[in-house]
Amino acid sequence: MSWLLIDNSNTRTKFALGDATRLSTWRAWLPTAEISDASLNTLLAEIKIDGVLLCSVVPEKARIIREHFEPRLPFHAMSARSRLNIGIDYPQPEQIGADRLANAVGVGAAGAPAIVIDFGTAVTFDVVEEGPTYCGGVIAPGLGAMQDYLGKKTALLPRIDLEEPAAAIGKSTIAAMQSGAVYGYRGLVKEIIARLRAEMTGSPWIVATGGDAALIARGVPEIDAVDPDLTLEGIRLTAMLNMP
Repeated sequence: MSWLLIDNSNTRTKFALGDATRLSTWRAWLPTAEISDASLNTLLAEIKIDGVLLCSVVPEKARIIREHFEPRLPFHAMSARSRLNIGIDYPQPEQIGADRLANAVGVGAAGAPAIVIDFGTAVTFDVVEEGPTYCGGVIAPGLGAMQDYLGKKTALLPRIDLEEPAAAIGKSTIAAMQSGAVYGYRGLVKEIIARLRAEMTGSPWIVATGGDAALIARGVPEIDAVDPDLTLEGIRLTAMLNMP
């Protein structure tokens, strides 16, 4: 069985193939704003699959994706109602984003307790205690919000490209903004990690994923690993339990 695994997030929608043993090497992506029946036809014209597992946080695009595949292929949209390889200790499970569940499933299969940090449009911190059991977490603005905000809200400050600052003391406007964004964001991440660790049982390992994970993790020694495929792996594991 070959499944199409779809991570439909706010900015990008990522596609991968997987089966009961592993993710394949094939990857593709589309800007989420461009998801349509036509763009899906073009992207997947040569791809042969037996079913689709969708992880979406964009309801409008999730509807387009579902209608593209159903009823000709088995289709499952990931949620707290899915069969999962983790327990859920959360008062209102239906409020948990599917991407956060996928990250928890992925890290839970590798070992718990754990904290997953997903650097996307928002940065999410998700706590998986022994069990493994999803217990909640933190949502904060993503690094992109810091990257864009000053350029949009001030007359003279530009939009910047994020990269490792040469020094904390910026010698130009752009260098000063890069220092504030990258070092400031690392400070946010370290403080949230410390607060979560203080409330958890055991000693969690910490894994980062998402577009800005590698940049931020370079200056956060508390992060044990960077796994760009963690969300897709969680989707694959969920497909194993929910696809016919």
